[in-house]
Amino acid sequence: MDETLILLKSLINGTYAEAFNGVKNVQNGVEMGKMWENHILQICDDYFFYEQIENCNQPYLDVMREYDDGLNLSGYDFHHDGFGPPFDDVNKRKLAYRHRVIAQKYKKGLHNIIDQDMVKSWEILYDSTDRYTDRWLSSARGCLEHCAAGNTDLIPPIDSTHRSNCARTGCDHVNVLVTSGSLIPSLAKCLLFRLDDLIACENVYSSWEVGKLQCFSWIRDRFSRPNVQFCVVGDGWEECEAAEAMRWPFVKVDPWSTSYHRFPGLTLKDLDLYRSVVYGNPEGENEE
Repeated sequence: MDETLILLKSLINGTYAEAFNGVKNVQNGVEMGKMWENHILQICDDYFFYEQIENCNQPYLDVMREYDDGLNLSGYDFHHDGFGPPFDDVNKRKLAYRHRVIAQKYKKGLHNIIDQDMVKSWEILYDSTDRYTDRWLSSARGCLEHCAAGNTDLIPPIDSTHRSNCARTGCDHVNVLVTSGSLIPSLAKCLLFRLDDLIACENVYSSWEVGKLQCFSWIRDRFSRPNVQFCVVGDGWEECEAAEAMRWPFVKVDPWSTSYHRFPGLTLKDLDLYRSVVYGNPEGENEE
């Protein structure tokens, strides 16, 4: 996510602007990055129970599904239910409740959970950041849109063994996010950077505790069926090594202004070229 679909760290530390050799105002980028940080923390704390579950990072939301008994949570008091250590089955169920509510809010979209003043502030920040980064945000989103084009169902369910028969969903292309950040802030970033309609909350994985290779293995097993093809896009060494271990094509995104593999610039055609090196592209073959 970071430095691939969005720019955050390189805005805050000034390295994005510095790569343009004085063309861009470094301090403007730093201020934008800090404003994004504040928005992310506000979403996490005000809507995603982050103060309560910060130390309970999980690799994906559905990991607690087996502990969720389906209780109606409309009148549930999340502030006084005694959630906390030890991390036993009782508290795993309470964490599962929180994950369920987070998923529901994510699916509603940010416009439906924050007030109008914050919506206005967020939209202004998004547009100004997009202009400052020469449309990095909107072009990265556009690439995801092209990747997901034609889908009617993007979300094979995750069961206890992380496996699903994707054939019954009718999906052709699925965007899956694997981030080294913790799960809850990453979900908030998806909402704030307008990626939530292209990356379902069930398709967001945090490698913070388990590593990218483990996440890739879960994803491979979850989507396992004939003719499934994967392509990894990222900026770091860990996803590169994990993709190599899985024998998946890897496209390295480089935020430097002279790089070809960056946004704007990286297209679905580029990804297809990398994919075809590994999988080939036989005429008339049905692919996912």
